[in-house]
Amino acid sequence: MREFWVASGHHLTELDAAGRMQVTDALILAWLARPEIVPPPEACAAERALHTRLLASPRAPVPAVERANMQDADARENWDFLLTLRDTLLEAGSIEAGYLALVRGRVRLPHLFYDQLVQLILRNALEGCEDVHTLRAAEMFFRPQRAYLNEDALMLADDELVSELESEVKSNPLAAMMGGGVDTLDVLNADNAWTYWSRSDAHTMVLPFGADPKARAGLADAVACFVQHLLGQRVRVTPMRTAEDVDLSWYVGLDTAGTALGNALWQGKAPAASLVGLFTLTFETSQGVLPEVGAQPVYLLVGLDDSNVIRFKPQNLVTGLPLIEDTGALPAAMGSA
Repeated sequence: MREFWVASGHHLTELDAAGRMQVTDALILAWLARPEIVPPPEACAAERALHTRLLASPRAPVPAVERANMQDADARENWDFLLTLRDTLLEAGSIEAGYLALVRGRVRLPHLFYDQLVQLILRNALEGCEDVHTLRAAEMFFRPQRAYLNEDALMLADDELVSELESEVKSNPLAAMMGGGVDTLDVLNADNAWTYWSRSDAHTMVLPFGADPKARAGLADAVACFVQHLLGQRVRVTPMRTAEDVDLSWYVGLDTAGTALGNALWQGKAPAASLVGLFTLTFETSQGVLPEVGAQPVYLLVGLDDSNVIRFKPQNLVTGLPLIEDTGALPAAMGSA
């Protein structure tokens, strides 16, 4: 079985009998080694003492007064975030259950933490997947994507990587002359797909979202795996080639622009964003599904606004699908952001 996304920390977890990831001391120690958490040389004694204590005992309780004694406000906030994450996951019993608790509780954490949890969950859900189109498309869940056109087809590249390349071009005239930037990245195709396995953590392959049907099919498979693994619902997700005969009785925006686009159409207004992805999600069984939805498809929308960046909100699949057990936590089920 081939490895991918080693940076997710999946190898630092342990699986329970149900295949859910358990938080281990090794995983907590990896979080404690993050640059946002390691005390800088000028850190106060209270912050250094807490970090040292947790390195020796990663699950040790941390009273609020201990964090309150830290002199730096940013440090206190970082520790609050980390300990909220740790304690929620440990209390929930698994990383998957902890993520659901955080999302349903609308707990405020940095995007970075939520992105890492989603990557871990997808890494676990996609164990054994041999389709690199699915794996590359799944990166959309936890890595913002920069959109651009190549021969009138929509391409998606890792936004953080593109920003680094653009900075290099601006600061290096020679790189600019050599045509640097996003054009230096490989577009995923049949000939280079095998190279994904050796560079999955580098996020250097462009997804031909508008040029190769395998890219959209890969995203559909990733969505289905995510929903089944996290929510226990078997679903079929199918990419649509056109937006004809679409009944938006129930829809979920996979990103902010997709949600805004769906809301605008629902209200009979002209959407500001462009529709760049449309999928149907159908439940394979009606058990646990709101009866008014039943076998009707839920439409999944991916939008693109003037930022040209697609930032997925996978939490919308947790709070926005028409599931009976979740309706109590939904202020507005359709298009929830």
